[in-house]
Amino acid sequence: MAGSSLAQDLAITGVTVFDGTGADPYKATVMFDDGLISAVDKTAGPAPKGVPAIDGSGLSLLPGFFDLHVHYTPIGQPATTPQISQEYAKTGVTSVYDFAQPPEAFAPRREWLESLNGPRVNFAARMSTTNGHGADWSDKSTTKWVNTPYAATEAVKELLPYKPDVIKVFTDGWRYGSGVDNTSMNEPTLTALVEEAHAHGLKILTHTVTKDRAEIAGRAGADVIAHSVLDKHVDQTTIDALNSEGTAYAGTLAVYNPDKLETTAFEREHPSFKSRQARFQVGLDNMKALYEGGVLIALGTDAGMPRTPHGYSTLSEMELMVRAGMPAKAALMAGTSNSARAVGVYDQRGSIEVGKDADVVLIAGKPWEDISDLHNTQYTFVGGKKVFGEGAPAPVAATFMASSKVTQEMISNFDREDGRSSRDTLVVGDPDGGMERSWQLFEIREDGERGGVMHLSAELALREDARAGVVIPLNAGSVQPADGSSFEGVVFDMRGDELPYTLVVSTTEGRWTREFEVSEDWQTVSVPFKDLAAPASGAEWGGDEILDVRFLIKRPGGDKVWFELDNVKFY
Repeated sequence: MAGSSLAQDLAITGVTVFDGTGADPYKATVMFDDGLISAVDKTAGPAPKGVPAIDGSGLSLLPGFFDLHVHYTPIGQPATTPQISQEYAKTGVTSVYDFAQPPEAFAPRREWLESLNGPRVNFAARMSTTNGHGADWSDKSTTKWVNTPYAATEAVKELLPYKPDVIKVFTDGWRYGSGVDNTSMNEPTLTALVEEAHAHGLKILTHTVTKDRAEIAGRAGADVIAHSVLDKHVDQTTIDALNSEGTAYAGTLAVYNPDKLETTAFEREHPSFKSRQARFQVGLDNMKALYEGGVLIALGTDAGMPRTPHGYSTLSEMELMVRAGMPAKAALMAGTSNSARAVGVYDQRGSIEVGKDADVVLIAGKPWEDISDLHNTQYTFVGGKKVFGEGAPAPVAATFMASSKVTQEMISNFDREDGRSSRDTLVVGDPDGGMERSWQLFEIREDGERGGVMHLSAELALREDARAGVVIPLNAGSVQPADGSSFEGVVFDMRGDELPYTLVVSTTEGRWTREFEVSEDWQTVSVPFKDLAAPASGAEWGGDEILDVRFLIKRPGGDKVWFELDNVKFY
């Protein structure tokens, strides 16, 4: 999202304003200046001479919508970053909180997103428990695993250099009765985590889906519960726990709604559909009860999860709030100023007031009377810049960041004192996911004349698809691809246990693979790109969009495995 330096002075004349402060809608002319709201003229006068104007007659101006819980993931709708941002712009969403990225990706993604039309994208650092939800598929660099107050406090400190916007904590391991439960975070650990985060100005959003855990989150001082309580109906104890520390509630009804456009007749007849309907009704009931109990209702959707499309789901969330029994005006407040308050940015945006960021949406209709009018977006502005509507920049066709050119052969010789690769990237693990998972340790060790070498050892899980490995990104966080098309392959020194290993070269098209074997003595292995197995039929190697190089062990469950690696290079 381009900043205010690209914003143009503008007047929106004679528009009906829903300003997000709680006031009734009113007619006004609203002015932008250098990306900020500079005037709200309730006489609804004309634009000053020479100032570009939009005739707001018959339109409504609202603060841009917030979505405090989204995932910019390749399984969502859309599935690629520029298109996701464009979808949010199209639906009037001007601030989102992305829960999907590892901290290493924050800086390069911030830089990339600044160049795209779309919302302000804020990043959540992630914490869970060992075998907790969120930790059951990711490496420890993506999701910190903490189980004690000391570990939680130290993990917050480790995240500070990455400058997260918030911290998302997976506190609740309940799997909706549909699988083996994950572990949950105890109250002392969550309390310590919240206190440390607050000491550094960071808000805490929790993955909480049960009544008892919601009360723990409230007592611990969490800022936002980022899911619905679905196991049972809340009561006054729950309401008091949330209100005691001002915990907001963003129920992600959009992700839980079982009856979506894609739901087939076959699915509706399945027994599990009725159980999902019953849980969803509990979620609707709890949304109403918490609203009526004075809990601050904010907006999150879990967009990016299956059948929860970006943009559309944000608008649908407000419709579902109304379905739950909230007034349309209250649902709009939840999607604007309440969400801004919940994450501590209300002094900057979330309402239409002089001096605040010009993050606004123009809609045909009056959504405070008919909430479905939300879908009639005409214009969206972020920091005063038009990101959707007539005259907005054309949508971006590219789906990935432009590649950087690889000019040096060395990927990593593991000789840096800070443990990063020769390309200044963080080497991360690639363990298998799930409740039954492999335990691996990788570290750089000194090896005589060789200097540093990467050592990995692991005990593979008792499962059919057990895996351990390391990933060497070519650019920070594997966000920007690298153009290695001038090279013919990868060469590396390695030693191991004379059983198969797998080289993976990840590209924007998928993962290209090659099995190989090495003995306990050091060997130099060369793998031409032309010998890699393609990720899909018909795919052809180009080499101009490489994300990372991986070394994996895929063996029968229960095995103890290892390798040592050095001098990974292109040739």
